[in-house]
Amino acid sequence: MDKDFSQYIKIINEFRGQVLKSDFETKFVQSTKHIPKTDRFLLKMELKRLAAPCTRLVDLRGHVDGECRPYEHENRVHYLDDIAIRVFEENLAYYGGYTFGVYEAVTNTENNFRVIYQREKANVSTPVLPEAAKVFEKLQYPAQCYQFGHYFNRSEERMNFAVQVKVFIENKEIDGTSSDISVEGCKFRLNEMENFQVGQSLEISFTGFEQEFQFGGDNRFEYEVKNIQIIDNIQFVGVKRLYDESKKRDGFKRFLQGFIQGNKRRYKINLDNTISALQARSLEQYVLPKSNELPLFIDDTQGAMLPRFALTCNNNQATFQYWQDEKRDSTLYCLITQERIARIKKAAALGRTLLVYSFIHKSNDKYYFYTADEKQLAQDEGFMKQFLGFAASKSTFAITELSLLHVEPEAAYSPLTLSNTLSKKNEYLNAPPSEDVMATITNLPYIVVASDITDDRLRQDYSKLDYQNINTAKLKNFGHKRLSKPIIVDEVGINYRNQRQEARFIYKTPAVVEVQGVRWTGVSHDFSMSGLKIELEKSAVLNKGDIVYLSFPKLQKVTSAFDLKRLPYEIMRINKKKTIINLRVYVEQHQHIGRAFFKLLIEKNRSKLTPDEYALMTPGQAKALRNLYSYSVNIPSVIVQTSGSRYKMEALATSCVENGKLLPVMRDLSDRQHYFNLYPILNNQQALSVMSASLKQMQDYDAPVTDILYIAVDPNEDMVDKAVTTKLSSELDSPKLKQIFIRNALKKGYFFCIQMKLSRTDEPDMDHLNPELSYISSYAIHRGKQIEQDIWSVVGVIQLFDITNEALIRNKIIPTA
Repeated sequence: MDKDFSQYIKIINEFRGQVLKSDFETKFVQSTKHIPKTDRFLLKMELKRLAAPCTRLVDLRGHVDGECRPYEHENRVHYLDDIAIRVFEENLAYYGGYTFGVYEAVTNTENNFRVIYQREKANVSTPVLPEAAKVFEKLQYPAQCYQFGHYFNRSEERMNFAVQVKVFIENKEIDGTSSDISVEGCKFRLNEMENFQVGQSLEISFTGFEQEFQFGGDNRFEYEVKNIQIIDNIQFVGVKRLYDESKKRDGFKRFLQGFIQGNKRRYKINLDNTISALQARSLEQYVLPKSNELPLFIDDTQGAMLPRFALTCNNNQATFQYWQDEKRDSTLYCLITQERIARIKKAAALGRTLLVYSFIHKSNDKYYFYTADEKQLAQDEGFMKQFLGFAASKSTFAITELSLLHVEPEAAYSPLTLSNTLSKKNEYLNAPPSEDVMATITNLPYIVVASDITDDRLRQDYSKLDYQNINTAKLKNFGHKRLSKPIIVDEVGINYRNQRQEARFIYKTPAVVEVQGVRWTGVSHDFSMSGLKIELEKSAVLNKGDIVYLSFPKLQKVTSAFDLKRLPYEIMRINKKKTIINLRVYVEQHQHIGRAFFKLLIEKNRSKLTPDEYALMTPGQAKALRNLYSYSVNIPSVIVQTSGSRYKMEALATSCVENGKLLPVMRDLSDRQHYFNLYPILNNQQALSVMSASLKQMQDYDAPVTDILYIAVDPNEDMVDKAVTTKLSSELDSPKLKQIFIRNALKKGYFFCIQMKLSRTDEPDMDHLNPELSYISSYAIHRGKQIEQDIWSVVGVIQLFDITNEALIRNKIIPTA
């Protein structure tokens, strides 16, 4: 209708949902005596229209000043924020169902951008939100935590089905109702608490089935209690069937097989296990390739523990390359010594980490590594200050935090949770590691995780330490001898997809890189048709995205059909030392001669060329190592997702919520069970604005953006905003301010120093996720669509490094004057 009913809004609110009641006419006439008959008639028609059933879906993402989430009602999924949900439920109670009145109330909330614009246009001020809404919005940033690696496959499908049962245990008969059922087990619920024990035997009679089906002579079946849960004061008991070996035929088992197969679409398969696994697995695929810590698998050979494998990605590649000498041989033996492993193990037993300070001395084109950990330096506090001041004066100064993770060999296998329904063509995705892979893993008892927490703000603090007259004899004790024979550490990429579009082959040949008259000589490592990797003899003044010109003098001697001089290539990646560059052909207006030459070279010599695809590594090794790491990773990550034109942070990801002290504190601050309150991280608006602005400008291959938060938590305060104080490092711009903040925090409760590293994520590999996603969609299409939308909404990852120990050490020894 075009009629404006704004002047009758009180009457509409008074009679909403009343038009079908018997006394509506009487009350309506009495309340509208003063209204003209024409308006009264139109008003009655409007009330009838608002009470009519509605089937429209509401999607407020990008239309309201709030974070929207899926909201399901009568098998329809709407996307509403907290205010819209409250309005929806309030009007639902008035109208008795989803009507046009509910729809219009939800789409005209006070925080709707259209409503705000119309109000501003009419020069009407926005009403103040109730105090309760302010408190909720200000104090609670709820996030659900998803655990990596803990994906458990069910041996068979479970069907959601409620049927009356009788439970017989110790001469006692208990009435209950099944919640789900499978061939080999079931779960039943009881309204009153009973004293069940895991491992206990009991008998069940399915009385709800007996009215329609016959199972032979028996009607009581033996089960074993496997798990007990209490949800909303209702006791759920999971049981597994026990069979009588003397019986050859089991009529009840055959009945269940046919009943579940014939009715599983009607009653729906229990998908909770697969949904939770897929949600965590999808986040794992985002987080691990953006890891800022370097996992090092320690090999135990005859008591000598040395790094054997390193899991690398773009973010931790700089850490891996830092521990290399001038020949690119690994020097990780300097970081992880036999004595240091013992100290790391002792620290891990206490729930702590070990800090290692290092620098590299360069002499005669050779690298000499110096390292000292916090335990070594603590023995002489005077020299500690000199060492750290001297190290911080070096451009190669680094602070590395070491933590120890125990390898659980069974975690190398991360099965899909598909209840044996995987198609033949995808069975390879669910294949367990080979015997060769498992044999390698048995020699890897630990993962030492190296986290480079070096930051210019920390370096500036350490640079205030006086190192004049440093004892050079003591300094030499922290230098490491160069090895005559390098220790090989295999680099294994954290990949969920093979991003190489072409086969790559190992091939060494001289190359000349030229740009604007400046030339660098080097040698190729490998090549494909469209690109290659070159190591230069000297550092180059080059950057990613530069266009350079390559010449291949040795290859030119063996061909006259191709001119291999000054071929244009674009730099795709360059290492920190500016000596290794990855290049891709740069095509302007004609065919690239380099691509044509290397294509012909591959075609003619494919059988002679060595492919570069971890050829020397056991098949499945990389996936098994990645699974072991994901099962044990203890750095929490905040997941950043898009919600319309805004960002939302409502998910955490890690392998264990009990690791560290930050997550338990955020759980205690939450007003919702099983959720974590991200208030300590997100309440600082300056930090949040910087992160949001950075994310909008970042690409997935950019280096992470880093910031440091100082957090004080007073557990004696009831209100979250009074209990938690969060400051950016830039807000505490002097050592004295930091020390005052730390001292006050420790006096009242807890102190945390958190280093945040924000990365832009790449697109997900849906081939890796589709088997489980398709399985979910086949039984619950709306859940499948919702999960897929959540997967594609992820745009960033913020890793939270707890560097409290480093902050305490630093602010204890840094002078404040």
